[in-house]
Amino acid sequence: MDIEAFRLYCLEKEGVTEDFPFGEQTLVFRVLGKIFALTGLDSDRFTVNLKADPDYVLELREQYPEVQPGYHMNKKHWNTVDFDGSLDDKMLRHLVDHSYAQTAKTLKKSEKEQLSLFKDNKNGN
Repeated sequence: MDIEAFRLYCLEKEGVTEDFPFGEQTLVFRVLGKIFALTGLDSDRFTVNLKADPDYVLELREQYPEVQPGYHMNKKHWNTVDFDGSLDDKMLRHLVDHSYAQTAKTLKKSEKEQLSLFKDNKNGN
């Protein structure tokens, strides 16, 4: 998955925005204001910081050499994933989806309801 495919995949999720709060070289994706993915645009390798359940964080690191402790992040909840490595697109999408879900579940009740409205509008309800 290249950076543009990653970007489009993130943006098609409900309530997602992108911005550059840490400078023009760090692209951040948020679900209703909460960060679920970050990537540096100035590095030689395409890596993404993604959130994960603490138990899953460790499992991923043990199982995949492309998954390392989150660079400049809380190592208990974040991994840095090498998108240029041997992980296939299906697995990369799964990791993005998991990060999005982990972040969305920490939203306030009213924000979760707002996400439901996005889904309802998307489905034509």
